[in-house]
Amino acid sequence: MSLNDPIADMLTRIRNASRAGHVTVKFPGSNLKKAILEIFKTEGFIDDFTETKSENKTDVEVKLRYYNKKPVIRQMERVSTPGRRNYIGASELRPVRNNIGISVVSTSKGVMTGRKAKKLNIGGEIICRVW
Repeated sequence: MSLNDPIADMLTRIRNASRAGHVTVKFPGSNLKKAILEIFKTEGFIDDFTETKSENKTDVEVKLRYYNKKPVIRQMERVSTPGRRNYIGASELRPVRNNIGISVVSTSKGVMTGRKAKKLNIGGEIICRVW
């Protein structure tokens, strides 16, 4: 099965699994997905993720985080898609949900949160927003 947007597939799998109350979710991995998951982990949206390699295939298993039996991730949205790339300058980066959420930005310095990109005064492609 070929996927046109693997990042949107990852976000949808995480969103669906957290709403269904699953402890973990598994999907094919890539370096960009691992960078996004590392940001989710440091920002407290997921507990942990592990990478398993078999032959030439990499899978990532994410342990979801809950607070009072409710998922920490309330909403996830994909901003930039393969058919419609969304680039933004550092001056145009805005807080997500009054700083409750984060935006994940792919910059020339790597994948980082919108807050960090604004602090470093660099723009880039907005990958997704999470709150």
